[in-house]
Order: sequence, then C-alpha cells, then structure tokens
Amino acid sequence: MILKASQRGGAKQLGLHLLRTDENEHVEVHDIRGFVSDDLVGALKEAYAVSKGTRCRQFLFSVSLSPPPNERVPVEIFETAITRIEERNGLTGQPRVIVFHEKEGRRHAHAVWSRIDAETMTARNLPYFKLKLRDLSRELYMEHGWKMPRGLMNSREADPRNFTLAEWQQAKRMGRDARDVKALMQECWAASDAAAAFAQALKARGFSLAKGDRRGHVALTPEGEVLSLSRYTGKKVKEIEARLGKPASLPSIAEARTRLAQDLSATFKRHMREAEELKRRDLAPLEVQRQGMVEQHRQERSSLQTRQTERWAGETRERAARIGKGLQGLWNRIMGRQGDIQRRNEQEAYTALVRDREQRQALIDAQMMDRQALQEKIRAVRDRHATLLRELRTDREALQHMARQPEAVKDFAKEAGLRPTMGQRLEGLRNMERETHSKTPFRRDFDRER
Repeated sequence: MILKASQRGGAKQLGLHLLRTDENEHVEVHDIRGFVSDDLVGALKEAYAVSKGTRCRQFLFSVSLSPPPNERVPVEIFETAITRIEERNGLTGQPRVIVFHEKEGRRHAHAVWSRIDAETMTARNLPYFKLKLRDLSRELYMEHGWKMPRGLMNSREADPRNFTLAEWQQAKRMGRDARDVKALMQECWAASDAAAAFAQALKARGFSLAKGDRRGHVALTPEGEVLSLSRYTGKKVKEIEARLGKPASLPSIAEARTRLAQDLSATFKRHMREAEELKRRDLAPLEVQRQGMVEQHRQERSSLQTRQTERWAGETRERAARIGKGLQGLWNRIMGRQGDIQRRNEQEAYTALVRDREQRQALIDAQMMDRQALQEKIRAVRDRHATLLRELRTDREALQHMARQPEAVKDFAKEAGLRPTMGQRLEGLRNMERETHSKTPFRRDFDRER
C-alpha cells in the first residue's frame, strides 16, 4: 500500500478533517490509544496541550495508508502495517489514533501519533521517515502479492504528474484533475524551446504566462488560478530562466487577468455554461443513486453493529453464569474447575471477537463492490464531459486566432484540421444523452441489484 506521511501541527483542524462525512462516505474511528479522551478531536487536543510544555510546533506525525484500489484488505493488515510504521520510526508506545475512510469505492486509513514523549517532554525525532515508509511500502506490496506501481519499483519511473496536497486543492478549485494540469504544463514545456514558443503553447490551451509576485514565472489558468511553473513543470528555477529569461518583461498577474477577461467572449462563456449544465444534468441521477447507496450502506452497518452488540452481551452473560456465584463459585474453586472455565470463556470470547470482525469485513467488501460499480458509471460521465470542456478551451483560442485574421480563416481551418464547432459537439452530446436516457433508467432498485 502507498504510505504518505508528514509532521504537522493543527490538532483540532486535523481532527475535524478526519471526521468529515461530506468528503467521505463512511468514517470509522477504529482505535484511540494513550489518551484520556475517548473522542478523536479531544485526543488530538491533548497532544497539543502536552506539546505546549516543549518548543515543538509539529507535534503530530500523520500517515495515510492507501491499498491498491481493487484489493480487499482486512483490518488486520492495516493494523500490522501501522505497527511496523511505529517500530521503524521509534514511535512504539506513543499515543495514537486510527481512522478509516471510504470514498468512491476505495478504503484507506489514517494513523496519527503524538511525537511528544511525556516522560522526557521532548519530541521523538523522525529521521529519514519518507525513505523508511517507501521501503515498507515496497515490502507490503511484495508480501501480499499486489501489483506494485512502477514508480515505487524505480523512482526514476515515477509518474511525473504526481501532485502535492496543495496542488490537488488548487486543481479542485479549478474543477480539473490535478494530474491533467501537470501533464498539460509538462507537454507545453517539452514542445517548446524558447520563451515565445512556450507562451504560445500555453496560450493555445487557454493559459497565460505572467510574472508572479514571489514565484518568478507563473501561468494563469482560464479560471484565474495562478500556477507556479517550477512546481507544475518539475523544472528548477534556473532551468526555467535559462529558457524563458527573466520574468521582469512579462505582465503582472493583475495585468494578465485583465487581458484574460477581455479575451473571454460571451459566446464562449455561454457554451461553457451549457456544457457545465449538461454535466450536472447527467450526474444528477447518479448522485441520487450514490446518496441512496451511502445511506443504505450506513444503515446496514449500524444494524450489524447493533446485532453484534446484543449478541456479545448475551454471550458474556452466559460465560459469566458458568463461573457461578456464592457457594457454587466457591465449590468450583475448591474442585479446581475455575481455571478450566476461565480458559474456556477466554477462548470463546476470542472466537466471538474474530467472528464479529470477519462479518463486518465481509459486509464492507460487499458494499465496496457495489460502490465501485456505481463509481465506474460516474467516472464515465465525468471523463466524457472533461473531454468536451478541454475541446471547448482549445477551440476558444482557434476562434480568437480566426477573428484576428479574417482573411485567412479558410486556410487556417484547413491547416489546423478543425473539429466540428462547439455548437455541433454540444448538440451531439445532447443526442447521446437522449439516447442514454431512453435506453437505461438512471434510478435502479438497490435491493434487486444486490
């Protein structure tokens, strides 16, 4: 499984983030160890309170554990991996919380440790923790026979489109996939050998080259977001300046945004709004189905938890009755039966615990299969509309070019091999939508499918 970790502060913010049910369909606080509080936010606040006795600001160590998307990974494997993370980073015995998240048919875990040693009031040092987690990740892939990502086998083959949390959040604000944005920027860089060529390649995709306030060269997206060229192309500042020159000659971010606003025509905005409306219309019935499925799954898990709790209470009473009270209990001790009864009770309790955990894991696996099947439908709709939106952005630049050179419209169209117009593609998407609606109902009977 992929292991990503960071040292950080912000106890309350992290606790609330881990409990968010608007971004995650299922949230389960699996374990809280070493804290007085029995709730997640309270436990992390305790870690913050203890850290005030030190100078440590990044008093938490947070690790996310993401198994391969199509693998069924039981809780025991997560727990074993977390224990090995503790041992390799010197965190054994430190206060810790474990939270499970499920989203879009994938299940992953978060483990958060307090770095503060309460006895010495010092922060546990975590040297080379990224390298240690990388090695452990490789071991987990090999031990369980999972298909290992090529970038994990060889760091030189890592996906160049990988992104940080900040880049993912920025792409989320733009309504784009962060990997697509990185791939686009790197394609523009690879296809150009000078500043003019790079600026033109960006412009053809709706981006503008500008001078950043602090980051040197930046690119401005059609949505007005500012992207660092160094971060998104994967090149060092010296390499960028060697090819593009100093950024002083470029327009500022404010000037670039003004020009961008002037370039956006009312027709293009209308087509974009229409495409977004078509996307919302196609996703609406699938979103209804998703919400219904999430609610049903939550009810099934709650019902199972209630049944298991009631059964455990009944079995506990039966085991307690075997020991006996008063004279019966005393007689069992005298006759030497007490030890046998206790061992039998312990064995039955452990067997019942394993049984309940396996039942819960089986339910989770079955629900994830249903959720992944629905996610494939959602992903197909998203991909179809993402393709349309990318083409609309590309065509905007083509239309602007033709508007600047009206006498060369025919030659330009012939050389560029233009696709059907935006209106024609939108009409084709409407026809596809009508055919889909006529053949396949969006609302399905969940019980019949299961």
